[in-house]
Amino acid sequence: MPFSERWHTLLDHAEALSSDATLLTPLSRTPFRLTDVQEHRILITYRDADGTIPLQREQFETLLQRVHDAQPGFELDRLPADAEPYATVLSLHPRFKLDDREGTLTETETPTSSPLVDAHEVASETADRDEPDMPVYADALLLIDALERHDPTDLGGLETPALVNLYTLLSDVQRNANDLRQAVRGVLLDRLHHDQPVSGQYGSVQRTARRNRSLKDDEEVLALLDDAGIARERVTTVDAKKVDDALEVTDLAESDVYDIEESEYVRKAEVDEERKETRLQGLKDQLAATDEDTEALQQEIEELEARIDDLTSFDSGTTFHTPSKG
Repeated sequence: MPFSERWHTLLDHAEALSSDATLLTPLSRTPFRLTDVQEHRILITYRDADGTIPLQREQFETLLQRVHDAQPGFELDRLPADAEPYATVLSLHPRFKLDDREGTLTETETPTSSPLVDAHEVASETADRDEPDMPVYADALLLIDALERHDPTDLGGLETPALVNLYTLLSDVQRNANDLRQAVRGVLLDRLHHDQPVSGQYGSVQRTARRNRSLKDDEEVLALLDDAGIARERVTTVDAKKVDDALEVTDLAESDVYDIEESEYVRKAEVDEERKETRLQGLKDQLAATDEDTEALQQEIEELEARIDDLTSFDSGTTFHTPSKG
């Protein structure tokens, strides 16, 4: 397929992108947005930066050729820092798959979506905090508070009430998180294709299928196997339910037919919802009181992430521009 056709397909998908969609560079995780789509270039702007940066058509052609030559995948750490946006924008093309976990950009025959667009919407620091009215959020906030007040690495040194609080909150978070996980899974199923992983910032998911089997009517199965020369005794086993029914009408004890091993465990007996709500409101008030410090905290986080990137990044020394032919 000629580059011009791929280029115009890319322009079409770039124009179709929401004007407020936030994209991320694949290695440094720097947020940016598309500001204009033109015939020979795409303009972008970085968040918290002045001015626009043009991404030139010929550079996209160079990157496309690098990807094509590097099958099965072009390693993103070969890109100069200023070329990272090219990889993200190229992944808007349905025939280019960007795997930000593996650090590769691949040409594929299967339509894909970019993991660094929309799924990574970056909120402004000045935006008001929106607290979701969900049980898992409230219980997770209480659990974080408990973990900060008690050392979970020294459970043996904690008082019994503290252990009870931790166990109760862990149980509530597990239950409510599983409910939300299943709800999220239901929505994802409509958006995923078989054998096509989709990545997010913290992991990736893939649509798979499993087979669930249940035997047909006993007599039907036994008759079919008998016709096939399989003796009934080879496939029949002792049914625990039928054994329990038999024990009720005999003098046999349960221990006569069962090997019994007892184990003890802890079960949550009740939850003090009123006490939880009181503590939760206190935590929310504390969070609201620290809103003015959010910008400074966010800056510290970004500086820390930048330091981590500097320590873990690999500079291959390669250049992005194609050498001129003499």
